[in-house]
Amino acid sequence: MIKRTVFFISDRTAITAETFGHSLLIQFDDVDFQKVTLPFIDTMWKAQDALEHINDAKEQTGQRPIIFSTIVNSQIRKMILSSEAAAVDLFETFIGPLEEELRVQPSLGGSSHHASAGDELDIRINAVNYALTNDDGITTKNYDKADVILVGVSRTGKTPTCLYLGLQYGIYAANYPLTEEDLLIEYRKIPGVLKPFRNKLYGLTVNPERLQKIRIARRPTGRYSSIEQCQKEISLAEFLYVSKSIPYLNITTMSIEEIAATVMHKSKLQRRIF
Repeated sequence: MIKRTVFFISDRTAITAETFGHSLLIQFDDVDFQKVTLPFIDTMWKAQDALEHINDAKEQTGQRPIIFSTIVNSQIRKMILSSEAAAVDLFETFIGPLEEELRVQPSLGGSSHHASAGDELDIRINAVNYALTNDDGITTKNYDKADVILVGVSRTGKTPTCLYLGLQYGIYAANYPLTEEDLLIEYRKIPGVLKPFRNKLYGLTVNPERLQKIRIARRPTGRYSSIEQCQKEISLAEFLYVSKSIPYLNITTMSIEEIAATVMHKSKLQRRIF
């Protein structure tokens, strides 16, 4: 298999470079990418250090590294792009055409129209705290503040999805576990505590075989992780979703990022942070 070194470089967090770069790199199954992230390259001294790192990779592997860059500062960007690498400069690629179309000079550092870093941090912290406080049905008294309430049987990805929604989008996401007792006692009914908020409900389900593997990792023996129990709970949960018109998603082959993005889109939620 071909091996190539890839650098994600930015004068900020490098999240944009990573996200964009990964979405392109996954199209190449026959290449083994060795990924290196270099965030906060915001001085010439740091740029020089990054340049040496990139050129060293070229020397060691004999292959040109690949760079995904979102550096704004023109001098730093020029130094990075002088390296012995194949560069994908996201700033130059997209800012130029936008500037031409909008006929407005870019501000090169953000605009007062956007929330400040401090405001965004507060939104993230509050949303994540909400997810933690309202995790797994610990409390249901704050459901009136929820943007969405994820429901599903145990180990269907509710908690990590809620945390990601809070961290990435600033969404207030609670989750409620559908136990076997809930599903049997409340057969054909939405559990009482959820009824006032049925318009906020979003169900998660998974193939029983996948659920069993996840549960075995947590509790290797016992009824909880048996295939029969997994099949029974999934069947009852999906019956509830269908009979009560609760939108739901099969997350068997999905990442947390994909689950969260789908919930956002299908529920028509508006992100609070960008």
